[in-house]
Amino acid sequence: MSNADFFPADTLALADPLVVGPSRLRDRLRARVLGLSLDQQLAAGRGPESTRLLAARARDIVTLSHRTSIARSWDHLLRTAPRAPSRRTVAVPVRAAAILAAEPAIRELIGRLTAPLPVSAQGVAIARVLLTDPTSPVYNRRVPNTLAEVLQAAITQLDPARPLMPAG
Repeated sequence: MSNADFFPADTLALADPLVVGPSRLRDRLRARVLGLSLDQQLAAGRGPESTRLLAARARDIVTLSHRTSIARSWDHLLRTAPRAPSRRTVAVPVRAAAILAAEPAIRELIGRLTAPLPVSAQGVAIARVLLTDPTSPVYNRRVPNTLAEVLQAAITQLDPARPLMPAG
């Protein structure tokens, strides 16, 4: 028996007794436009149920197709890091050494993102923000944490054994 047998297709059950109803097209479009800002809030631990826009964004980023897209971006980063552009090029330079040093964590992240299991929006948001925010340890040398340390936070949140919603 699947969740579809218990919940209508247009309803997302996030926790007992919290149920977020169907999203509106306007909310979904705004959530997409405000993606980075909403992802940063989700990555920081703000609950997706706190606003309609966060709920719409969370619904979008936890889909397997979206997670697979993020995983492909991480894989691409791993493959291209050895020949990363120098600081003198127009492209945003990545920290190739940090990326290569974090390869085991990146591979684990990719595996968690592509697993066909439900995962938390926070973990997906962390993985996405690391790729898209120029102040993340992927790009910025002045970040106090190593890339592997920050990746571990995403990996922990993507553990399928963790509850999707915090208790209480």
